[in-house]
Amino acid sequence: MTKGGLTYSKVGVDIDRVKKSHRTIAEMLRETFQVRKNVLGRVVTEIGHYAGLIELKGDTLLALHTDGVGTKTIVASNLRRYDTVGIDCVAMNVNDLICLGAEPIAMLDYLAIDKPQERVIEDIMQGLVVGARQAGIAIVGGETAVMPELINGFDLAAMSIGVVKKKRVVTGEKIQVGDVIYGMASSGIHSNGLTLARRVLLSKYGLSQRVPELNRTIGEELLEPTRIYVRPVLRMLKRCEVHGLAHITGGAFSKLRRLGHELGFQIDEMPEPHAIFKLIQRLGKITNREMYRTFNMGVGFCVIAPRSEEQEIVKAAEREGCECHEVGKVTGKEGVTVKGVRAD
Repeated sequence: MTKGGLTYSKVGVDIDRVKKSHRTIAEMLRETFQVRKNVLGRVVTEIGHYAGLIELKGDTLLALHTDGVGTKTIVASNLRRYDTVGIDCVAMNVNDLICLGAEPIAMLDYLAIDKPQERVIEDIMQGLVVGARQAGIAIVGGETAVMPELINGFDLAAMSIGVVKKKRVVTGEKIQVGDVIYGMASSGIHSNGLTLARRVLLSKYGLSQRVPELNRTIGEELLEPTRIYVRPVLRMLKRCEVHGLAHITGGAFSKLRRLGHELGFQIDEMPEPHAIFKLIQRLGKITNREMYRTFNMGVGFCVIAPRSEEQEIVKAAEREGCECHEVGKVTGKEGVTVKGVRAD
């Protein structure tokens, strides 16, 4: 693909600098772990995985995570359509919780808005309810902050909790060379890379403009809700030997490194990308490497397991209405490659 095209960094999101910042933050926050030295509340994971785990009494661990919708809220505000971003907010939280084998159980939302518009708030909350039903969780409270001097439009985030038995935790430490990487289909662009996507697409199209290759408007495509993978993954965890789980979000396939920095993740059998990804790449003259480091490219969640589990894993996904197939394998050569391109 053409060199010198747009990158996530050029539009203001430098993934490498973000990762460096994360390492600095982790070092600072790790000092707080010493506050909880007793069994109840003791931290048992390192910062940098998909969620944090703390010990409760007995053999149960509490999983905690927080995330938001990102600049997808700008698309919603511009189109004055607010009923889907709540689904994204739930998805970005629960899809990360399940990466540690945890079952999501509850969530608290935080809505910051410039003015108290009742219909807008109700539409956002309705999306949260729809997402909660899909994920099988309860939204037990939250906060709505009206801040006209700080917020232009709205921002939506949440904190989520889940539970997992100690012996059922999935961290990636059991991954072995030769394990298979199974990819579950995404519903589209999900809630990542929107800053780059908007820069590219809105340089040529309006949000309400219908694009033949998409068979819908740009706005409709960008607001397609993030797929929630809770039900198929929980089904897999009950029936299969699973060694690793990865939600493909910010940083895209580089997220696989969270499961083992010394391992190699070789993905050679990606599905045909959604039309939206082809359009973004063509218009922005974006390299393959940048696409695989920014967007899910049709695979929103990866499951790593022995080949012997293939039939049950595929069946579990399909029973919950999600397409799933082998996309790659684990190797002994460190790093993440997608179709021969280094993506980490």
